[in-house]
Order: sequence, then C-alpha cells, then structure tokens
Amino acid sequence: MIAAEALHVRFGAVHAVRGVSFTVAPGESFGLVGESGSGKSTVLRALAGLAPVSDGRLVIDGQDLAQGRDRAFFRKVQMVFQDPYGSLHPRQTIDRILAEPLLVHGLPEARIARALEEVALPPALRYRFPHQLSGGQRQRVAIARALIADPSVLLLDEPTSALDVSVQAEVLNLLADIRAARQLTFILVSHNLPVVAHLCGRIAVMQAGRIVETLDEASLRAGEASHPHTRDLIALSRDLEGA
Repeated sequence: MIAAEALHVRFGAVHAVRGVSFTVAPGESFGLVGESGSGKSTVLRALAGLAPVSDGRLVIDGQDLAQGRDRAFFRKVQMVFQDPYGSLHPRQTIDRILAEPLLVHGLPEARIARALEEVALPPALRYRFPHQLSGGQRQRVAIARALIADPSVLLLDEPTSALDVSVQAEVLNLLADIRAARQLTFILVSHNLPVVAHLCGRIAVMQAGRIVETLDEASLRAGEASHPHTRDLIALSRDLEGA
C-alpha cells in the first residue's frame, strides 16, 4: 500500500530525512519511532504532501506521488495531527468541521452522525465549538474528520501525546478498533514505545534522519534490538515506566 524508496527531505541547509526506505502492506499498522528531531514526522508530512521531497520516491496504492496528488488521493489518505486543539478551527462548530470534507468530496451530510457515533461522541456535541470539548473529545473529532470520507490510509502524527495518560489508552483502543473494522493501513509516528507497540506490528527506529533498525512488535517488547540507539530507547522507556 505504501512504499518509500531512498527518501530525502531538505529544508535549506537542514537535511531532515536521509535515504529512508520502507514498505507497508495493505491493512498493516507500521510505526516510526525516534527522539525529537529524528525526522519521523517529516516522513509523514512528505507522504501527505506537506513537506518537500528532495530526492527519492513515494508510492501509495500504486500512485507515484511525484506525479502529484489529485482529489482522489486526499480522500484515500488522511492525517491526524498531534495537537487536537490546533488542528480544529476554533470558530467553527463540530458540525461545520465535519461537513467541510463532505463538501469537498461531494458526500452526503448524513455521514456526520455516523462519524460521531463511530468515535463514541454523543450527538449533543455536534453543535459545540472545540474549546467546549475536552482534549480527548477534540482528538476524537479530529479522527472522525479523517475517517468521514472513507480513506484507506491514516497517517497518525503523535495522536495521543497531547492527552492525559488515562485518555491516551481510550484513544489508542479506539484507533485499534477502527483499523480492525475498516481494514485501514496505518503509519503511526511517536516517541513513545509502548504506544507504538500497542498499535503496530512492525516498527522502524529513526535517528538523525535515517532508519537505523526495523523490528517487529514481539522483538520490541522482548528488548531484542541490535542497534545501540534502539537499545537506548528501550532502556529509557523501561526506566520511565518504572518511575
């Protein structure tokens, strides 16, 4: 479903992504982890068309993204951002926020009620504004907006890092249930190893713009990493959990 081949992204003199390659099968959940500044979110933004590709190749569902992204692409591929308050228009109601992608793609308004139900939000929230919702509710709205046009790929950029720990688990379980029900393909970016292990079957570890290791979820949980940076991340994660 998704392939990156020798991807490079530069912002002026900053070489943010350096020769990254990976593939994601249809229906798979693939994780990108690493410290801040490792380039993981930039890879996601390059896939979405929000960051320039300096060199290399990106393909989604057989479509070479070097040829551009048409309206069908933006229905097929949707992104959920880290900050649910910043990604929702503060002066639009939830109804208006969810109606916008329907207007763009010519889809019926009846999908709004279905989208709210799918993310377990009560109908009464439909005509409220983002500031009237909790952080977890706002992120559920952001997920509903991403799902409302029936995409096949979700790009998730640290979707729970701005939430309280108790709410994080609810949103992660919601995403897992939605992926299973819809057979969606996920790429999840996070610095939180337990979050990635909860949702992803395979995980790529990034450092300084490169993928230094790819391992499966079982190997990550068992601490069976070969690269020193991966071992350091696992040790830090266990120290934080212990604390």
